[in-house]
Amino acid sequence: MTWRLFTILWHVVAVAGVAGAVHAQPVHTLPLSVQEALNAARLPPESLSVVVLPVQTAPPRLQHQAAVPRNPASLMKLVTTTAALDLLGPAFTWRTPVFLEGQLRDGVWQGNVYIQGSGDPRLGVEQLWLLMRRIQALGIRQIQGDIVLDRSVFSVPAQDPGGFDGEPLRPYNAAPDALLINFKSLLVQFVPDPAHKVARVHIEPPLAGVKWPATVPLSAGDCNDYRTGLKADFQQALSIGFAGTYPLSCGEKTWPVAYSDPLQFASRAVGGMWLQLGGQLSGSVRDGSVPSGAKPVLTHESATLAELVRDINKFSNNVMADQVFLTLGAQKRGNGNANTASDTVNTWWRERLPLAEPPLLDKGSGLSRDARITAQSMAYLLQWAWGQGFMPELMASLPITGLDGTLKRSKSSAMAHLKTGSLRDVMGIAGYVDAAQGQRFVLVAMVNHAHANQARPVMDALIDWTAGKDNR
Repeated sequence: MTWRLFTILWHVVAVAGVAGAVHAQPVHTLPLSVQEALNAARLPPESLSVVVLPVQTAPPRLQHQAAVPRNPASLMKLVTTTAALDLLGPAFTWRTPVFLEGQLRDGVWQGNVYIQGSGDPRLGVEQLWLLMRRIQALGIRQIQGDIVLDRSVFSVPAQDPGGFDGEPLRPYNAAPDALLINFKSLLVQFVPDPAHKVARVHIEPPLAGVKWPATVPLSAGDCNDYRTGLKADFQQALSIGFAGTYPLSCGEKTWPVAYSDPLQFASRAVGGMWLQLGGQLSGSVRDGSVPSGAKPVLTHESATLAELVRDINKFSNNVMADQVFLTLGAQKRGNGNANTASDTVNTWWRERLPLAEPPLLDKGSGLSRDARITAQSMAYLLQWAWGQGFMPELMASLPITGLDGTLKRSKSSAMAHLKTGSLRDVMGIAGYVDAAQGQRFVLVAMVNHAHANQARPVMDALIDWTAGKDNR
């Protein structure tokens, strides 16, 4: 029996069982505790879609508006990461090779150095430092030529970083990039020096050509809204300024800020790190292509997909999810763009879940106003994933109620691994809930409504009911 035939038969049994159960015993009535939470949040029942399924093929315990397409916000990351774990494998890694064109004479490389991005979702400051050190370990101290960045594996049109929600300096709005360095964001660190009545300012990664003050004055008072008190100016690409003060009571703080000129971030970061490590460069850092037939002299390898999926889902990292999404297009269609990535995921969905309505997705992160999926489809995806070999990696990537990630502040008393999703007018949860006697259930809940930001108690009530903590 082929895998595709097995999958189709599995879903025929599952859907037939669900359909029979629905006709025999309706399960559409919301629990009383959930109804009370909806009323308290001023949310009508029709704003909520819910499905509760056993992880094994069996009829649902609860379904309410299960077939209504909803905006899932970051729950869409479950589609992206599940597809990636299945298609690429948990051990998949991204490779960032370095190529040389020219010759070395007395520590001077006479020619160009090429760095080719492959979409690594987590090429941070530490990894960039190590990459530059490895180039220097080849005996190169001075480059008499250019450092050329090849980002051609992804085709990403220019984007307005503030176009989605008017917050261009928020790192979560960073656009994907084949050579994504530090999420195109600065880490601005403030270290108080009471003896000199200043806070010292450190910025990573170093950006070539960008200036900022070495210190800001210290002030007394509480550490409430210290960012506003700094009166920061991040709008000028070549000059970062602070017109205010920093409260001594804050201690050390790190402020992540998206760079105001994201298209130039990679070149400035590479150039800045090379210079900070004592390297010299007679040319420039620019975009270009690796010469045909060139062989890499060294390669930086990323963490595994399984490890990066944990970052994506635990902390709902948007740009990392989009990197994975485009990587699917690049690996399966030869180039990473929105169309190839969507085609890859849709083809995969039809093969793995042929009887479930496919999602409408334009990004891997769910940071979209157009994305749609039904609670029923999301539940079937998670039920199918439970039976796969990569299930432990997927489940371990999900936040745990009251303990970590985006569920750290959950008030539920149940043990559950759940992805969260929220946008303006959207809130949702999806994942696995532990119940009594070793039972485990898939729970998917999505609210689309103007008051969706008040739906957290609704989600907690659903988690507790699914776990058997509240049987009303």
